[in-house]
Amino acid sequence: MWKSGLKWMFLIIGTTIGAGYASGRELWEFFGHGSGLAITLFVIFFIVSLYVIMSLSYHKATTEYRPVLKDIVGKKLSRVYDVMIFIYLYTTTVVMMSGSGATGQAFNLPYWWGVAFIAIMLFILFLKDISGLLTINQFILPILIIGLLYVLLSYTFDQNLHLFSHWREQHNWTAAFPFTALNILPLIAVLGAIGDKINTKGEIWVASVGSGLILGIVTYIYNNSLIQIAEEVLVFEIPLFAILSNYPFHMVLFMTILLWFAIFTTAASGVLGLTTRVASYFNIPFWLLVIIILATMIPLTTLGFSTLVSVLYPLYGLLNLYVLTRLLLFPLWYKTDK
Repeated sequence: MWKSGLKWMFLIIGTTIGAGYASGRELWEFFGHGSGLAITLFVIFFIVSLYVIMSLSYHKATTEYRPVLKDIVGKKLSRVYDVMIFIYLYTTTVVMMSGSGATGQAFNLPYWWGVAFIAIMLFILFLKDISGLLTINQFILPILIIGLLYVLLSYTFDQNLHLFSHWREQHNWTAAFPFTALNILPLIAVLGAIGDKINTKGEIWVASVGSGLILGIVTYIYNNSLIQIAEEVLVFEIPLFAILSNYPFHMVLFMTILLWFAIFTTAASGVLGLTTRVASYFNIPFWLLVIIILATMIPLTTLGFSTLVSVLYPLYGLLNLYVLTRLLLFPLWYKTDK
């Protein structure tokens, strides 16, 4: 139970901590000052939503997300959200590829080198189907989480920051709703693809509670650090580098590598959701479908990383509020529908 539960937990975290999250850009778009309660609510909403999604996937033994989506939003709206999920996964993967290019630019490497590198690595990863993604998540995610927490806590202690100094300021509590909604939609696609691989309900509890608590702690500490450098966030394409600006080069290099891996795991989750959705329409190998999808994405990365995050993420957060509502009130909706 624990081993499998941790495997799904890392898959969930890997899907959530991508270019926008790990870089700090996504957190700053939603949170900032007065967001302690918002982050606490996010943890609760996230755990409940994950439990519902994984339970549906488990009971239906799904291999793609449409059966789960149909139970969540109903048969009629499932067609609308099916299109939305596909577009979301597609554009989010474009954001991840763009983030890879922006990460390379931090070391004066050409933007297109970073984009091409992640495209090649995604192709190699999916030569082994989904097993490659699950394996790499179990190795990368613990290092990523520990590394990110180490940098954030080091910055907190070095700057003598107080983690709860802004707790009385809670005017931004409503940000919990669009932020949770934004991150839940891709998880419907990813978790819907592994329903037939979940063996017990205990795995679901471990994965949902564990990922919610870890993301909540990291989000709170990260947001608290970003508040201190609010003016510098406007200058940096990747806010994490503003935190690292006074640290030695080896620390910057280490975190840049971890940031790229965060980008990579989220891009991989997006590609997984896309390919499992359209695979039934094409009688071609899985890896070839991955190549075709990635090839169509590369031209769109010219829009730029921060532009994509600042425009697309808040928009999707608002559009997905209905899905979040259905998940949080699922027992009531489900009984009514029956």
